[in-house]
Amino acid sequence: MKLAYKISTIGMILAISFSCSQKQQSENETNQTSKNKEVTAKEILGNPDYLAISYGGYRQTSRDVQPTIDQLKEDMKILSAMGIKILRTYNVQLPHAPNLLKAISQLKEEDSSFEMYVMLGAWIDCKNAWTDQAPDHNVESEQNVDEIDRAVALANEYPDIVKVLAVGNEAMVKWAESYYVQPSVILKWVSHLQNLKKEGSLSSDLWITSSDDFASWGGADSAYHTEDLEKLVKTVDYISMHTYPYHNSHYNPGFWKVPETDEQLSDIEKIDAAMQRAKEFAMSQYDSVKSYMQSLGVDKPIHIGETGWATVSNGHYGPKGSKATDEYKQGLYYKHMREWTNTSGISCFYFEAFDEQWKDSHNPKGSENHFGLFTLNGQAKYPVWSEVDKGTFAGLTRDGNPIVKTYEGKKDSLMAEVMVPPAHMEATVED
Repeated sequence: MKLAYKISTIGMILAISFSCSQKQQSENETNQTSKNKEVTAKEILGNPDYLAISYGGYRQTSRDVQPTIDQLKEDMKILSAMGIKILRTYNVQLPHAPNLLKAISQLKEEDSSFEMYVMLGAWIDCKNAWTDQAPDHNVESEQNVDEIDRAVALANEYPDIVKVLAVGNEAMVKWAESYYVQPSVILKWVSHLQNLKKEGSLSSDLWITSSDDFASWGGADSAYHTEDLEKLVKTVDYISMHTYPYHNSHYNPGFWKVPETDEQLSDIEKIDAAMQRAKEFAMSQYDSVKSYMQSLGVDKPIHIGETGWATVSNGHYGPKGSKATDEYKQGLYYKHMREWTNTSGISCFYFEAFDEQWKDSHNPKGSENHFGLFTLNGQAKYPVWSEVDKGTFAGLTRDGNPIVKTYEGKKDSLMAEVMVPPAHMEATVED
């Protein structure tokens, strides 16, 4: 009896142990399946757990010098550490975007938990864009066909990474005089991509959009309210709109200058109030696009494809201009925009991750070179100083440089360069 009892007991223990082992294995498989579950644009856009940013990895004054795969991977680790999981790129004419996709793919192979997705941009031009001939805004460039084909090929090669295709960047707004096209061109290519999805030549989960100024999406001048724009709004999967209070501090400064009612405030209070108005300005442009969309009987997501704040300017936004430029204001704007969009179900592809010096290569202090949250050598600007304090970037480098704070982390030194916006009646010097 004792022997039989022992055998029976041992059998029960083995059975329980095997059952627990099976349960644990099943849980592990479920967790792994969940981890490896392929997310879609619908799931990640507007999700605050998937912060978005615009990205260019160029280090030099010319895009002829492309960042290496290792440099791109270095940047991805920095951005991933601070919670960025969606990147926006702008063209597939150059190796940058294909190499970025390779870099992300390699990082995923090295670490199965690494997550990074891409909104892949296809650049669209009009005929004679960027040449010595007059741009013909009513005819598209013959190069657009190949650009779209390259974007489609990359989306199919990296379906686990490319979640959005964007046709054109500020390609419809009329102040883009060098290259803008009519909405009919963007509509043609968006419709083409949507048809590829229906045919099964592109993933049905891939979202198609165009990323353009709020005015191009019907948020301003009624001259943009055309039949083709109406069709485009109805054809894209979502609207990707740009808003730049920073640029408007010069071109449309009514919201920016210190009103008479605020003249009694301290300098820092005037600055803080101006940045609050900047946020409200961006929100008003978002609302104007939403109102136009709803007037067409359309209800679909609107996300911010670009917005940002430069930290250096010797032009319209500097000491002789709107005085909008410095790291403190950039920090406030970044904070305001993240708080608003994260709580409102809006993705904000903040412009941009790192400074790039090719954009205004002949003017090192031109504002276009200084929109990054990080400098060229990887110093963290004021908006992300808190991430340095938390140790977010410990062990990470950019081109061999550890991620440290600008101004050696001395806020007094930073604030010494912060300018108060002009008074309401104060004139600014034209550059």
